Amino acid sequence: MKPITREWVKKAENDFKVACQILRRRKEAVPDAACFHCQQCVEKYLKARLLEAGIGFPRTHDLLQLLNACLPVEPLWSAYSKVVDGMTDYAVDFRYPGHTATLREAKTALKHCRSLREEVRRSLGLRK
Repeated sequence: MKPITREWVKKAENDFKVACQILRRRKEAVPDAACFHCQQCVEKYLKARLLEAGIGFPRTHDLLQLLNACLPVEPLWSAYSKVVDGMTDYAVDFRYPGHTATLREAKTALKHCRSLREEVRRSLGLRK
């Protein structure tokens, strides 16, 4: 694996750990932050896969755009299109007033994040 890919994976794992820690709290869970970190994890894993495949990508938080860029090397990932499209807004919306995530939304975001994370890690030859 390329060194730059490893860096993206490490950053993605940090976001995944934070999202998991936030949602493990019985009191004072922070759904907004959990959704943000789930989105960031997915974004960084998709970028890692693109880098490993030698595919360039623009500076974007648009998960669907990144996923679509992965499809030439990972065509089965098209099944995640609807999921990632819904998570893209978590990069910004829940970070500012006007939008608030529910605990249910955050748990769903983590479920989808975990699933896509496993796919990308498998594709990169990493253990779960």
